[in-house]
Amino acid sequence: MRFQTLYSSLRLFAIPLRSRVIPRAATAPPPRPRATILKAAPTIPFLSSFFSSSPRDNMSYPDQRSDDAWRAVLSPEQFRILREKGTERAGTGEYDTHYPTEGVYGCAGCNAPLYKASHKFKSGCGWPAYFDSLPGAVTRHTDSSFGMERTEIVCSNCGGHLGHVFKGEGFPTPTDERHCVNSVSLRFQEDGGEPKAKA
Repeated sequence: MRFQTLYSSLRLFAIPLRSRVIPRAATAPPPRPRATILKAAPTIPFLSSFFSSSPRDNMSYPDQRSDDAWRAVLSPEQFRILREKGTERAGTGEYDTHYPTEGVYGCAGCNAPLYKASHKFKSGCGWPAYFDSLPGAVTRHTDSSFGMERTEIVCSNCGGHLGHVFKGEGFPTPTDERHCVNSVSLRFQEDGGEPKAKA
């Protein structure tokens, strides 16, 4: 007797659920063909920014190695970030919480000196942050990927992707800029001497 009551109760609740599902499925609009949506994507200004060309491709840098030559000297992660403009996960980089008083941070690809240890500050963003670079060490480009406009920074010697610059965030620094740099893009030299650039 108890099982019959339980069965009847469950059946009583299940019938209204079934009747609600059927009308909703019947009134759903038919799916649009995917080909139509994908054909239109490049003509929409916002989506076309995903397909924009890289400013680095149009620039010339002193260190002109081929991708194969870079693969021979860089780890796969360094190649992904420096040469393919990747980003390391926030808070995972070797230099995120590294605050020496002296030394120079150089490019991990070509060893060109980029930042002094005294340029580094604690921003809490999850990546190493610098308020300025060594004169002429970093080149800025407008980066219009992902539907927004940012300022990309690259090594002036080899064109390796470092990260992005953000302005006007209110940090108590002399420039009111934050160079948000991937740790993988950097190599630190502790003695205060500037690392020599590889040719």
